[in-house]
Amino acid sequence: MTKAFIYFFVLLTVFSSCGGKKTKYKIGISQCSGDVWRNKQNAELDMESNFHEGVTLCFATAYDDSRRQILQIDSLVSLGIDLLIVAPNQVESISEVIDRTAESGIPVIVFERKTGSTKYTAFMSADNYEMGFQMGRYVATQLFNKGRVLEIKGLPGSSPATERHEGFVNALKDFPEIEIVASVEGDWTQEKAYNEVKHILPQLENIDLVFGHNDRSALGARKAFEESSSIKKLPKFCGIDGLPGKDGGIKLVRDSLLDASYIYPTCGDKLLILALDILEGRPYQKETLLSSAIVTPENASVQYMSGEEIINQQNRLEILRNKAENYLQELTNQKAMTIMTASVVILLLVMMVVVYKYWLQKIRINSEREKMAQQQLEFYTEISHQLRTPLTLIEGPLSRLSSTDEFKKLSPENSEMFTILCRNAARLSELINRLLERQSGKHSGELSFSEIDTMTVQNLNPAAQNIVKTPENAFTLLIVDDNADILTYLRTILSGSYNIFEASDGNAGLQKAEKEVPDLIISDIMMPVMDGLEFCRRIKENIITSHIPVILLTARSLDENFVEGFQSGADAYITKPFSQDLLLARIDNLLKNRRLLKNIWENNAYNSNKAETQEPQQNNEKTFATEDVFIQRFKAFVEKNLSNSELSVETIAAELGLSRVQLYRKIKALTGCTPVDLLRKARLACGKEMLSLTTKSVSEIAYSTGFTSPAYFTKCFKDEYGIAPGEIRK
Repeated sequence: MTKAFIYFFVLLTVFSSCGGKKTKYKIGISQCSGDVWRNKQNAELDMESNFHEGVTLCFATAYDDSRRQILQIDSLVSLGIDLLIVAPNQVESISEVIDRTAESGIPVIVFERKTGSTKYTAFMSADNYEMGFQMGRYVATQLFNKGRVLEIKGLPGSSPATERHEGFVNALKDFPEIEIVASVEGDWTQEKAYNEVKHILPQLENIDLVFGHNDRSALGARKAFEESSSIKKLPKFCGIDGLPGKDGGIKLVRDSLLDASYIYPTCGDKLLILALDILEGRPYQKETLLSSAIVTPENASVQYMSGEEIINQQNRLEILRNKAENYLQELTNQKAMTIMTASVVILLLVMMVVVYKYWLQKIRINSEREKMAQQQLEFYTEISHQLRTPLTLIEGPLSRLSSTDEFKKLSPENSEMFTILCRNAARLSELINRLLERQSGKHSGELSFSEIDTMTVQNLNPAAQNIVKTPENAFTLLIVDDNADILTYLRTILSGSYNIFEASDGNAGLQKAEKEVPDLIISDIMMPVMDGLEFCRRIKENIITSHIPVILLTARSLDENFVEGFQSGADAYITKPFSQDLLLARIDNLLKNRRLLKNIWENNAYNSNKAETQEPQQNNEKTFATEDVFIQRFKAFVEKNLSNSELSVETIAAELGLSRVQLYRKIKALTGCTPVDLLRKARLACGKEMLSLTTKSVSEIAYSTGFTSPAYFTKCFKDEYGIAPGEIRK
């Protein structure tokens, strides 16, 4: 049967591997913004990828937000891309992440916009300076070398805006009678241009021409002029982009909404070909400048028709691609159906063999079952009888000791231990008697007990009720076990050092844990209602109790039992019978992290924040063990940067040489809290100390400790300490 299954899976592997696999490239595209121009370029990249098998494109759009673009590039790198294509939002803002990507061995193509990084692999763009210069020359001819011009620039800090402005200004230097009345800061959007022009329009007089750094800006300016009642004659409007299609700049020029535009080529196909040349080791140019041209009313109609034809061809190609994909999907489905049919046939054959062998084995098993049952009966009878001798040797001495004078002088703790011994000796006697009666066929309710049982236990119970005094500020432990004696025993050995709560099953324990939130839980596995494994899983899944360490106690000691326990989320697994010293040491070790968390922000948070170059004090270092150097570094860096409201988990992780996920897991494992929780606790501890040591207002303290508003500081302070910040000084 085993060989048949092996043949079956080998056959499946052969079928599924037919056709082979080619090397695949995953290319990340980081667009600085989302607009018609970039949508067209993305479509061209996607279309070109259809002609290169095994190329996967991952698109990300930052929407003119440099911070978002940095995070998106880091995410693309974490996805395992082979090459990055990026249009930087601003020149300097993302230079660092481009450097970091290149240093990790990933080629970087910068397109359309320049960057302050020098570590890119290739650069592709049109000449933005030349565009601005040519538009300046064109404007001069349209105004007959004399007039007043309004310029609407692109996003500040972006290379196209800077270079187009420089080219435009330099071109007009040769025409002293052309005056650039104002240069408005825009952000490439029509709405921004409209609002800015509408705002300054009352201050402007006799504008002859408006030059927008892109078509949308020029169109927004036109709308503002058209809505102004003080404008008697509209000026000319010129832009840059010159996209085809119904919403593109070419159509705007053809329809006289713009007087001119400048084709800014997208060239997504050339961009992808350059990427594949780099990935496959073919020669390529490091710097590629794309050709472009001015769109005027004289050539707009022709260019619009050409663009429409290209778009129609692209649409047809897209239809053909979809059909090809559908055909391939049908072929794949047919192949899968063939494999499934062959698999079912093979499986049926295997099942027939299995059923036949099972029928043969069933006859043999039935003949052996009665023999095994008889052997089992004899074994249990023998072992039960053998247990009577050591049980007698336990019961007799216990009964005699209970009547001696020395017994009456025992401490409450020792009396409690003696009670547990007596009760469980009686229970063991009961279990053995029941086992013997069952094996011999007796079913009467009479049980043979020794004289040690009820009277001795009852006489000892009053002594066991004494309560051992627990130190103040002791940690709280929850013990969950359905055995009353185990609860008593654990309470006896632990109550002198810890505050104890008890529960008799997992469900009750879960409710008690949610209500009391103990520092540590000790639980049995075999319990009614809810067993210990399910209880542990529920504890770790509950946001209220997930940080609580859990120790599982059980008599099951096989390797698979340990695996099952740890998979449920247990922090420790101790088998019965267990050593008292082992249990106490394990509890102390697990609670060590809670002590660490409790003390981590208690010393000099304000002083550390005031002196940014100050190293952690020696008394702080003594608070932590040698293995907690990581916590010292984490604490020192957080205290040094408390006033920085932009301090993030990513920044802390980078300082400590970890990824964000690694930092989260390490802090969670060491303290039971997330890095964000610890950062908030640090700020609150610093704020509390400043309230006590300084005369600063609550608002000043809130901002100096990194909170974005005093109201949020007050809310967090009350949640942490139970009182408002102002009540500290009272």
